[in-house]
Amino acid sequence: MTHTTNYVNTFIEVSDDCPVEYGVEPPIAENLSIAALHYRLLSDEPYTRTSDDLLFETHALRKSIDPADADARAEFFSKGQACLRASPLSKRYGWGTHHDEQGRVAMFPRDSEEYAALAADPSIEHKRAMRSSRRS
Repeated sequence: MTHTTNYVNTFIEVSDDCPVEYGVEPPIAENLSIAALHYRLLSDEPYTRTSDDLLFETHALRKSIDPADADARAEFFSKGQACLRASPLSKRYGWGTHHDEQGRVAMFPRDSEEYAALAADPSIEHKRAMRSSRRS
């Protein structure tokens, strides 16, 4: 069985406990973090990848696997993966992700006009990114 993380016509808003009021670029380190890879891939090429494409490419880059390896991708998605609601971009760094009618993803900083327009759009589904901490 193949699992998917794709959304269609959906906007994932930043988490309720996101600590920043604007979109922040994740720090760049020698070994790129998941957040830094998501940021790089989405900022360089918005609306060219689905969530599944983004998550597998991130995994492949971190594990030195060819992103075009269909067998590795099938193995990766043979078990459930966390969707972009769990991405540090939306939980920690202030970026919402929009999934278009074909499931392709782009990101928008929470302080932008585009984010406000997507957050107010009643024609698309709305989700919140997962909280970073449990409520006490």
